[in-house]
Amino acid sequence: MDQHALASRIGRVGVWHGGLGRVPAAAARRAAVEIEQLGYGALWFGEGPASKEAFSHAGLLLAATGRITVATGIANIWGRDAAAANSAARTLAEAYDGRFLLGLGASHAPIVNVRGHTYAKPLAAMRDYLDAMDGASYEGPTSDPAPARVLAALGPKMLELARDRAAGAHPYFVPVEHTARAREVLGTGPLLAPELAVLLETDPAQARALAREQYVRHYLELPNYVGNLRRFGFEDDDFAGGGSDRLIDALVAWGDVDAIRRRVRAHLDAGADHVAIQPLAADRGLGLDQLRALAPALLAD
Repeated sequence: MDQHALASRIGRVGVWHGGLGRVPAAAARRAAVEIEQLGYGALWFGEGPASKEAFSHAGLLLAATGRITVATGIANIWGRDAAAANSAARTLAEAYDGRFLLGLGASHAPIVNVRGHTYAKPLAAMRDYLDAMDGASYEGPTSDPAPARVLAALGPKMLELARDRAAGAHPYFVPVEHTARAREVLGTGPLLAPELAVLLETDPAQARALAREQYVRHYLELPNYVGNLRRFGFEDDDFAGGGSDRLIDALVAWGDVDAIRRRVRAHLDAGADHVAIQPLAADRGLGLDQLRALAPALLAD
């Protein structure tokens, strides 16, 4: 599937949902069905060192739905060899009418090291992984076209690899300024699909406190994200205490429906083809009430 067809298929707004990995399969299926019925174009989910396995998880969600694209955001390249990833992606894409989108990432040192690997030279590791995928044999039935893949990409070199060896990029934990920079590197063709955390909360103190504790603080423990944010003018003071208000406001769209719609629009205006919104919930729940409230505004644009 070429990039333009992929962008058309997934639409301009989707959902990124880490919470689906924390609930029983039946609850995840019900949530996926509702997200599809609300009209979102893609459903993204992550993979951690102790989470549901990415391709098995994708199969559960694909089996429950009939239209929405299901995307790994991301499948960790250290979690399985390239031949296994190639076979799994082709199996799911053929079985579910091309609705599977493979997002791949080199992850982060603490997550990779706990698996018994050594995190070094992530760009070279990703390049070698893509080479091995492209060279892998597969004898099962396959979809036409072959399943698309996107790369988790923050820095310019990984973005260049996403441009040259994939259908595009899926950046995570990034401000609007990164989207603009990523589009410059990718050029006009490749898909650009950033994740954006959202929170329907109009009280600034409550919104920032929840975003800090349930989202930002955790990712500031990962050097790749901190290093990327430094490129956009954030400094040590912004990373202290779980994140400054300035950093929170740059990474999390909070407020009323219109405020969140404006932030999504800002990413689209900066060059994104698709924005994957991640609802934050005070009870670490699925935030479906927020997705219901946001759908009419976000999907009408």
